Amino acid sequence: MPKVIQWVGAREGDIVWRYPIDEIEWGSNLIVEESQAAVFFRDGKAYDVFRAGRHVITTANLPLITKVLSRIAGFDRVPFKAMVVFVSLKQFQGKFGTQGQTSELAPLKFFGSFWFRVAEPNLFVQEVVGSQGTYSTEQMQDFLRAYFNEALIDELSRHSIVEVYGKLDETSFLARNVVGQAFVRIGLELIDVKFEGLDTTPEWRDRIFYLRQGVSAAEVLRMQTVAKTAEALSQSQGAAVGAGIAVIPPLFQQPVQQPPTVVILCPSCGFQNPQGAKFCSNCGKPLGPPPTPQQPANKCPNGHDVPPGSKFCPECGAKLS
Repeated sequence: MPKVIQWVGAREGDIVWRYPIDEIEWGSNLIVEESQAAVFFRDGKAYDVFRAGRHVITTANLPLITKVLSRIAGFDRVPFKAMVVFVSLKQFQGKFGTQGQTSELAPLKFFGSFWFRVAEPNLFVQEVVGSQGTYSTEQMQDFLRAYFNEALIDELSRHSIVEVYGKLDETSFLARNVVGQAFVRIGLELIDVKFEGLDTTPEWRDRIFYLRQGVSAAEVLRMQTVAKTAEALSQSQGAAVGAGIAVIPPLFQQPVQQPPTVVILCPSCGFQNPQGAKFCSNCGKPLGPPPTPQQPANKCPNGHDVPPGSKFCPECGAKLS
């Protein structure tokens, strides 16, 4: 009497089930229920896939495995080694939730639900079931939760706190598009995502209001520093009197404007020289006022030019009156 390979006692939330016997006899009856698929898995690779119906295991309906086994003499007369993994094609709900951060390193805590189904049973078995060794529904839920969280953490780190915080519908849509692509790579279809909670620290919640108003992050940080300093000083009467004068004013006041430095412009090249300089640091020319024109020289009786105040002509020695 041929053996029957069937997923018996499947529970409502079960995703996968592995047939406990790895030795498959030719001529066995494979029964696949509605919303199920059966995948033959051997040597780390998924081969033939069976949908709903009653199937007799022959070389005709196992073309992929038959091609592998054909190298063995008499393979079609003796049992062969393979795993039969049953996969439910129904829609399932999963839970996600962890901590991450935004592009400006704002911490995020989030959790919610996602709905999915197996779209490509052979790809799903090869990428998840076989490679991870997860054959129970509990193991599968843990893997998918971690896989979902990892993809979502990576995507949220590319966005600012204002873009994701307080916008659950938009964030859910974003997650469905991004994580959905990651699910396709392992044979799953992500149907929907719903954030049920999204939060950050109290400090960043206070910053969000000002960031939405266009206040710069640096200014928001300064405002929070002022508030924290004032709160810390208010806790100690002695510290508030002495330290308040030294700490609080610099936080509130604008920097004191220093008087402009006096410079001397070079009349030749326009270079700015420090006050007190006598020669230009750029061209070397004198920086003082231009010399007054020299008074015309006196003449001696012989017609030679004589400097003012001279008593004798420096050219001919004539005495000057």
